[in-house]
Amino acid sequence: CGTSYASFKKEFLETHNAYRALHHAPPLEYNDELNEAAQKWADHCLKKMTLGHSNTDDGEKIQKASFQNPNQKIRSVTFRFYLISGFHPAGHFTQVVWKSSKELGVGLATDGHTVFVVGQYREAGNNTNPGYYEKNVLPKE
Repeated sequence: CGTSYASFKKEFLETHNAYRALHHAPPLEYNDELNEAAQKWADHCLKKMTLGHSNTDDGEKIQKASFQNPNQKIRSVTFRFYLISGFHPAGHFTQVVWKSSKELGVGLATDGHTVFVVGQYREAGNNTNPGYYEKNVLPKE
């Protein structure tokens, strides 16, 4: 699809950390266990052609996109991880910049036209308990 999995993983982490820096959150590091779990779930989503969260205690964000031009897929899906915020204050965007999250795993599955990207985060973000959002989602620089 024009971009290797290794370069996708590199860009995915760099993009996350660039957005995290804007919100005064420390950089994430890849975790092998999370990478394996995220890949397994991305493969599952592609096989079933459906979005849905896995049964994990870690934070999770899933993105699906379909493209006519396969070369635009990966960069677009990575960018959409940041843009799509959901309908409540602790939405998908907040998981990307959640300050207490320290580790990241990513999985990518594609059939050439549809791509699923799964990000898994430890510590899980998007906690709506009082005070957690304010402590973990800092204003943009």
